Amino acid sequence: MATSSRAEAARRFLDPKTLQKISRLDIIARLVVEGSVTGLHKSPFHGFSVEFAEHREYAPGDDPKHIDWKVYGRSDRFYIKEYEEETNLTATILLDCSESMKFKGEPDRISKLEYGSMIAASLAYLVLRQRDSVGLVTFDEKIRSFVPPSSHPSHRNVLLHTLNTLEPQQRTTIGPVFHEMAERIKKKGLVIIISDLFDDPATILSGLRHFRHRRHEVILFHVLDLWEKTFPFESMTKFRGLEMLGEVTADPRAVRQAYLEELERFTWEIKRGCRQDRVDYVPIDTSMPLDVALTSYLATRAEMKLS
Repeated sequence: MATSSRAEAARRFLDPKTLQKISRLDIIARLVVEGSVTGLHKSPFHGFSVEFAEHREYAPGDDPKHIDWKVYGRSDRFYIKEYEEETNLTATILLDCSESMKFKGEPDRISKLEYGSMIAASLAYLVLRQRDSVGLVTFDEKIRSFVPPSSHPSHRNVLLHTLNTLEPQQRTTIGPVFHEMAERIKKKGLVIIISDLFDDPATILSGLRHFRHRRHEVILFHVLDLWEKTFPFESMTKFRGLEMLGEVTADPRAVRQAYLEELERFTWEIKRGCRQDRVDYVPIDTSMPLDVALTSYLATRAEMKLS
């Protein structure tokens, strides 16, 4: 990925203010991201045990047995093979990139997808900073991209590039995606889901239950726009379906109460199901400052882990 593209993606999704705040939660956040996979790292980031990462020039004190003699033969210089140490946690972030995630109620507000991408980038930064592995899955009616987990520092650029090239077009079909990923993620770890949950509650909860059956810890960020939560419309309005569902003109005053009650029922059903299956349910809307939303959640979750 070109340097300019990396810089653009970093500017879009990594807010310095947010990173500064979550970085202060280093010890607490480690408890957060490790979840049920507890334990401290037993060795430095670069060891000699698992997966090749990169070469570096030999330095006095390095074990000569790790010199790459093939490279020496080509360059007449000593280089050491470095390997990534196996980490305590594998985190997988699932980001909804369906058409409805493009919605933003006000022109100067960011879309749900942009907000969700910022959550994904910030949490990936936190996991990598702690020398754990993180992967990324984007989905709508099916899986659109799958970036396998890695703990290498350069992995951040791969994740940012994926986020920067998302083009929402299709409807959401959550259940089958969750079931497929529950089977594909073999190592027990942390699953972070970011979605507006435009699907049937029973289907969503069935997929979440599958993750829990596979012994993953699950965090669900339910991302909505403020207008979706408050329905602030007053005059006759043409409502357009967010996922190819047509248009309808209606008087908002005649449907507001029914809409808000349906939203409350839906949210309550998801929240109840998450509580029963021990899934962290985090409702959030795009008007909330991201640094406040994330640090508040991380701090609260850490207190629960420590209690």
